[in-house]
Amino acid sequence: MFKKTLTMSVLTGALVFTSGFALADDQDRTRLQDKDQTKSKVQDRDQDRIYGSQLMTKQERNEFRNRMRSAKTAEEREQIRAEHHERMMVRAKERGVTLPDDPPARGSGMGPGGGMAPGGGMGPGGGSERGGY
Repeated sequence: MFKKTLTMSVLTGALVFTSGFALADDQDRTRLQDKDQTKSKVQDRDQDRIYGSQLMTKQERNEFRNRMRSAKTAEEREQIRAEHHERMMVRAKERGVTLPDDPPARGSGMGPGGGMAPGGGMGPGGGSERGGY
């Protein structure tokens, strides 16, 4: 009788122990799916903020973002935007696609250090330099 009880206890413990691993695996899988969905939403939002992004490949969008990030001054970023805008207008015309004349509004996102400053206003980098495309 004692042997049977001991065997059942060991089997029950093993079952509980392994089900814990299965639960953790399911949680990890769900966490990864959530992370992938969030990353996809961020990429979609960023893509919408690049003028003519629908006419660009993923690689072109990444290269454009990298050029913008590596620009040292606001003037350099503005020059990159102007050149990009002109290229996209030419590409749209070649493909028979209509793009709006004006690029997306800048400043819609929060730039580095964005948020409310202690005085109640926008702090440095409140989004006006790096927002938009």
